[in-house]
Amino acid sequence: MFKNILVPSDLSEKKDKALNIAVKLASHDNGQVYLLHVIETLADTTYDELGDFYKELEKRVHRDMTALTQAFENEQQVNILPQIVFGNRAAMILKAVEAYQIDLIIMKSHRIDPNDPSQGWGTISYKVGILSACPVMLVK
Repeated sequence: MFKNILVPSDLSEKKDKALNIAVKLASHDNGQVYLLHVIETLADTTYDELGDFYKELEKRVHRDMTALTQAFENEQQVNILPQIVFGNRAAMILKAVEAYQIDLIIMKSHRIDPNDPSQGWGTISYKVGILSACPVMLVK
């Protein structure tokens, strides 16, 4: 059912609940999990202007992604494909949906204050949930 699952991650937690769920779901259909990290680029600058800065960030992200995926090395039925891209987070997640023919996005989301639900409207998970062409599962 879900052969290609996208897990956008900010790598802020050593154990990513969204990645755990994605691996379990993908294992039922010998699926693939695309672990995506978007390095947000600074407005009004080019990649070349800050190339050394971005290269250093990319090295750090690669190291963190490797550590995160090592816990799943024994999952023989699931292929985890780390992806690092540069740009606007929501836009790059939506581009990845098309590029990798994603069937499901699983991403974390924070809890919304019921007394002020409008605070959640600007979050990446809200934008992706509204604009995505495929189903989105939010993990809290």
